[in-house]
Amino acid sequence: MYKIVRAQELTTNIYLFEVEAKRVAKTCLPGQFVIVRTDEEAERIPLTISDYNRETGTITIVVQTIGAGTMAMKDLKAGDAFHDFVGPLGQPSEFCMEDPEELKKKKIIFVAGGLGTAPVYPQVKWLHENGVDADVIIGAKTKDLLIYEEDMKKVAANVYPTTDDGSYGRSGMVTTTLKDLVEKEGKTYDVCVAIGPMIMMKFVCLTTKELDIPTIVSMNPIMVDGTGMCGACRLTVGGEVKFACVDGPEFDGHLVDFDQAMKRQQMYKTAEGRALLKQQEGDTHHGGCGHCGGDK
Repeated sequence: MYKIVRAQELTTNIYLFEVEAKRVAKTCLPGQFVIVRTDEEAERIPLTISDYNRETGTITIVVQTIGAGTMAMKDLKAGDAFHDFVGPLGQPSEFCMEDPEELKKKKIIFVAGGLGTAPVYPQVKWLHENGVDADVIIGAKTKDLLIYEEDMKKVAANVYPTTDDGSYGRSGMVTTTLKDLVEKEGKTYDVCVAIGPMIMMKFVCLTTKELDIPTIVSMNPIMVDGTGMCGACRLTVGGEVKFACVDGPEFDGHLVDFDQAMKRQQMYKTAEGRALLKQQEGDTHHGGCGHCGGDK
């Protein structure tokens, strides 16, 4: 069992949990995820790591209540425990693989949308701890739905809160703020990292392609099983079949086929859709588990 040491409602339907998981905290890096179950009968839910503390042996996750599995989490409080807490899984952020001295030469911007702000935070924090500055755009539909703003201000060079309805910060979509920073305010960036809803990441990539800014996206929204066995997170990147949970979750956003991924995500929600995908994709339907043959 994995004890919850802190539980907090961040905003409507979004909850934060700090969990004792010493082995995960000891080895994880920004960009990776865990698989969580509330009890032995619950579904397995992949959640990106939102923070970690190696000294206290804790991992922070942020959950949005959507289905039955996440709804079961919302009433958990400090002192309760998760039945399973498996990780770290997936590949770390590519920033963690680079020389910090080289990273200091780059101008980096993160674009975080909604729940995607939580997994952006550990990356920006890691960069800050290594002496690397980064700008961050935080987007939400309304002011009440913005999360992690104060935490982000402690580790980012500049934070630009943006709301679709103009109720706080800059008005409009995150892509509007990004274009304004570059085209109207003279900012230049060598790389962009976009994490959020699929449709947001798609339009950020369209914008950064126009602005000639290389872009990394996190495809964690399409993960289901988290181990490569279910085939849910199959996507095409640069014409090649990849699986978000084992090959990612981060990929070159300009090479991701977002339209295919979003269409596939909708199809995967029904038994009929899953059967059709399995028939169409054959041996490449699964990947990464080492047993089904889809990774060969």
